[in-house]
Amino acid sequence: MRLVTGSALAMALLAAGIGARLQAQDAEPPPAFAPTPAIYHDGWIDLDKNGRKDVYEDARAPTDARVEDLLARMSVEEKTAQLATLYGYGRVLKDPLPTAQWKTALWKDGIGNIDEMHNGWGDGRKSVYATDLRRHVWAMNEVQRFFIEQTRLGIPVDFTNEGIRGVEAYGATSFPSQLGIGHTWNRALVRRIGRITGVEARALGYTNVYAPILDVARDQRWGRMEEVYGEDPYLVSRLGVEMVKGLQQDFTVAATAKHFAVYSANKGAREGMARTDPQVAPREVEEIFLPPFAAAIREGGLLGVMSSYNDYDGVPVTGSRYWLTERLRGEFGFRGYVVSDSEAVEFLHTKHGVAADAKDAVRQAAEAGLNIRTNFTPPEDYVLPMRAALAEGSLPLTVVDDRVRDVLRVKFTLGLFDHPYVADAGASARTVNSDAHRQVALQAVRESLVLLKNADGALPLRKDLKTVAVIGPNADDGRYSHRHYGPSGGHAVTVLEGVRRKLGTRAEVRFAKGVDIAGDNWPAIEILPEPLSGAEQAGIEEAVRAATGADVAIVVLGDGDRTVGESLSRTSLDLPGRQLELLRAVHATGTPVVLVLINGRPMSINWADAHVPAILEAWFPGDHGGTAIADALFGDHNPGGKLTVTFPKSAGQIPFNFPSKPNAQWEGEKSRVNGALYAFGHGLSYTTFEYANLRITPQRIPAGGNVEVSVDVRNTGPRAGDEVVQLYTRDLVGSVTTYEKNLRGFERIHLVPGQTRTVRFRIGPEDLALWNRRMQRVVEPGTFRVMVGSGSEDIRQQGGFEVQP
Repeated sequence: MRLVTGSALAMALLAAGIGARLQAQDAEPPPAFAPTPAIYHDGWIDLDKNGRKDVYEDARAPTDARVEDLLARMSVEEKTAQLATLYGYGRVLKDPLPTAQWKTALWKDGIGNIDEMHNGWGDGRKSVYATDLRRHVWAMNEVQRFFIEQTRLGIPVDFTNEGIRGVEAYGATSFPSQLGIGHTWNRALVRRIGRITGVEARALGYTNVYAPILDVARDQRWGRMEEVYGEDPYLVSRLGVEMVKGLQQDFTVAATAKHFAVYSANKGAREGMARTDPQVAPREVEEIFLPPFAAAIREGGLLGVMSSYNDYDGVPVTGSRYWLTERLRGEFGFRGYVVSDSEAVEFLHTKHGVAADAKDAVRQAAEAGLNIRTNFTPPEDYVLPMRAALAEGSLPLTVVDDRVRDVLRVKFTLGLFDHPYVADAGASARTVNSDAHRQVALQAVRESLVLLKNADGALPLRKDLKTVAVIGPNADDGRYSHRHYGPSGGHAVTVLEGVRRKLGTRAEVRFAKGVDIAGDNWPAIEILPEPLSGAEQAGIEEAVRAATGADVAIVVLGDGDRTVGESLSRTSLDLPGRQLELLRAVHATGTPVVLVLINGRPMSINWADAHVPAILEAWFPGDHGGTAIADALFGDHNPGGKLTVTFPKSAGQIPFNFPSKPNAQWEGEKSRVNGALYAFGHGLSYTTFEYANLRITPQRIPAGGNVEVSVDVRNTGPRAGDEVVQLYTRDLVGSVTTYEKNLRGFERIHLVPGQTRTVRFRIGPEDLALWNRRMQRVVEPGTFRVMVGSGSEDIRQQGGFEVQP
């Protein structure tokens, strides 16, 4: 991939090369505006077309000087235009390419960003500018050329796009869902995923990726559970920092993290128009929900934050100076720009009722610290009320100037004023979804797999089986690979395809769908059971015929596009629809059963846990899911993922999560079901690991000191495999109640049979600090317990140390 610089040679390539070739070969329409090569010079672009190099056009000038020089030249119209999103073609924008009418549109004065332009989603998903990579690059360059050449100051647009499982573009590299990525517990892998996502985004013309999601999920019913790394703040922080660093390496793109703040704790896990009134105490906000954002900003240099829809304690976040300025910028040190989640500004008036009208909502958001408003409506809906507020004096121009500074600073940091175009569509084609990138995606799927149960060594399966039945609604349905906020258009290898490829012609592989994911009258049937329909009964009978006489039945169940995702929270965690009836019927044939889950949240699979000998959790695995799952089922890959979310036995146990306060989840009542089905950190292997020689030094430290912890881990089984070594701490006596276990370190290691490795951790002051009774973050003197093991409920070694006064 190569980016166009401000040279005459680059302009010749863009105008005469890319455009002419595509027009000749693909009959592209003639551009609405003729190129203006005179503004392109060696090493700089005459963006304001005045014939001289101004400070903001000088790549050697300090960024802040460039920002101030440009800001001083901008009119009110140009400033306010930088504070809005224009949703791309098929969303809000009616035109796939610039037209003459753009010279009279609001964005004739520029625009802050354009979101989801030609990315394969929305009404423009079938456009050739989305599905043909070379034409896509040309179209993105043409749109950017309008802002460079046809606006007064030539301020480039920031092309934003989603990207939590690969950049949201047709044909991009497909990774597992973010929840699946979390289950790898592999920091280096997450960094590589971020790097690949950023490189592919920039190769396609996108300069800002809305990732990672730093929400910490605490309620398994929540629809967006599939989009998070897990339920623990330390794990989310560590993986989030790596994703940010990967995306922003060399300032390839900006990372915009979502959703600030306290977004993932809406009352009852409700979604849609709810997303409000989080039931979270102030200390829990500090301990659970804010650490990932603070870490991503302080350690990763995060350049973007999306403000959330919700309120906290009655104050909407998007209208809160406390959240967007005092905490985000003042305390965390954020220097990027804040974009609103869709309609978050409007909700100040229409939902939360804290603004009298649209103009008042705009004023509150701007004064709070919001930089750019995003919604699926024209940018005029935000910009015109802002201009009216400026004209009447209710919104100071100094506030607008501050918000514009942040936007410009990010654009300068990304090099957009000096490298506004993508030069080589051929290089982009070689980069996007390359063989090397696909290998990383396959590794991510393999490492995300969690072996939940494996009684009597039921897995791995032998490859000399004669007849294998692959059954279930997710067995041959690859739509899980093309869900929102990630790539589309690729070929998803299903479990059926993966098994058939694995066994070739050596075995008969039968298939039966059985039932749909949700089925008829769902979700009402969860509380009003009814008999199977004729079609459901026939589907189950077909599955029984497929399983009968087979050597094994691989049953693939889970979630689909009706049961999980944004605005798809649930009231139950049981298998949706008639899937349990299908599983029971197949089990009743007497054929050995293996259960594979492809899903977006933990499920209360109690019957399966009691009766099915082997259960493999695959989450939503992306295009390479079937390949990796078949590898695991037949022993070519040894699963090593660990749970980052708790599996309750029933939705009636919720809230039930990790970490938890002492006895808060005591499960001794005889009137209820007790305990987790699978605890945080759980995950089995085809081999075994032994822990020994825990060493903690020094045994006594001052309040600002560090502790070194090491442990020896040995593969004592017959196969090579991965182990995720987990370190937990406990503050035994504090001024406030603290969590029973605090995850404070983890390392994924690979060991061959008989191999031993010493794993080392460092525990620092930040790992030991608590929020005291005055809500101050301090390290208190006292004794701390150290626990190391294979899961939160599988501790193998324990010790301790003392923090001295």
